[in-house]
Amino acid sequence: QVQLVESGGGLVQPGGSLRLSCVYSGNVFKFYDVGWYRQTPGKQREIVALDTSSGTYYHDSVKGRFAISRDSSNNTMTLRMNSLKPEDTAVYYCLVHAQLTQVGGFREFEGQGTQVTVSS
Repeated sequence: QVQLVESGGGLVQPGGSLRLSCVYSGNVFKFYDVGWYRQTPGKQREIVALDTSSGTYYHDSVKGRFAISRDSSNNTMTLRMNSLKPEDTAVYYCLVHAQLTQVGGFREFEGQGTQVTVSS
């Protein structure tokens, strides 16, 4: 119903930068919030950035280093990651909140994930 396709992960040295992109599409009434979360084995998912109608949220560990942006006209979102650290290593997923119909049906959808590895 809703598809999200991510790109841009990879291997980067500590202190380096990466740019993740996500294109989302689907037959819904409206898309709302967009964001990114990350997950490592054995840990709960961690929201790193959210762009909502109320403002932008960043996890404390990425403030000042990561920046989320969106282009609603093209249904794309981007996560720019600078000054990367080994602890940023994780699978990163993009997510979108959508209203499925005019009368409701709010749901969250996520992409397939892209690996980010920060290592020397």
